[in-house]
Amino acid sequence: MRIGKRVTRMFRWLCALAFAAALTPVFAQVNKPEVAMIPANPAMWTVHGPKGTAYLLGSIHLLPSNIAWQTPRISAALKAADTFVFEIPLDASTQTEAAAFIQKNGTLPEGTTLPSLLDAKARADYDDAIKIAHIDAALLENKRPWLAMIVLDLATITQQNLSSTSGIDQQVYAISQTEGGKSYRAFETPEQQFELFMPKNQKLEIEEFDVGLKEFRSDKLNMGGLIDAWSHSDQKALQHITNDGFKGHADVEKALLTDRNKNWVGQLQKMLAEPHTYFITVGAGHLLGPKGVPALLRAKGFSVTGP
Repeated sequence: MRIGKRVTRMFRWLCALAFAAALTPVFAQVNKPEVAMIPANPAMWTVHGPKGTAYLLGSIHLLPSNIAWQTPRISAALKAADTFVFEIPLDASTQTEAAAFIQKNGTLPEGTTLPSLLDAKARADYDDAIKIAHIDAALLENKRPWLAMIVLDLATITQQNLSSTSGIDQQVYAISQTEGGKSYRAFETPEQQFELFMPKNQKLEIEEFDVGLKEFRSDKLNMGGLIDAWSHSDQKALQHITNDGFKGHADVEKALLTDRNKNWVGQLQKMLAEPHTYFITVGAGHLLGPKGVPALLRAKGFSVTGP
């Protein structure tokens, strides 16, 4: 299901986080040196199944490099796990698939440029957005509007001294690689995830881009509140931020959160019938509230400890 309705910049920000790892090679990330480590205590859930156990950790996909998030409980769970599960595979194959998907669906036909699709007013907003994002205009020249908007948002977010390599999913994957004998699974393919954010028709795509450019000029994204809420395991604040992103867009929430959470829970039911210990890392928004994965598992009769 593709999104077929204009969304707010807060929502696009949430989408951009999902693309962070796959789009890292598309733009340069500039990070300042870090000195003092900042302690964090993110929430983690434990699920007991008929044969398996799963630890659920919510990820912030872009973080500063100085967040110390490995509490003793999380470290013990990382060590105990024999199988690591992510939203999409995090090995080199994902970068290859992302590049192929972008080549097929994210670039304009040869001879067409993004500025040529814009009227004079949108072109002025476009030029301003490029300056705000501090990126080379040539980077967006052949991009379709949906992808160009995500790159602009990601470029702005990374100006806040954040990077996808410091994101929790990437760090968990790196930690798991230090020991042998681990196996890996993913709830979705990269293509399934990317298709969620691609408008179905060009007219809507250009309209969304036009509105997005106007919002880009007037509204600065700030990751601080999200990271602070996650660091303090403040589920109410995290849910408030997520709900703001979906306000007035029930169809978008259904496609990006509700339906996917239900699908993942179906897969988890089968996993927990196997004698494995899983460490599951997905976007923090998927674990929140009555529609989140932990609540859905509880409703199916699983024993779930955590917030």
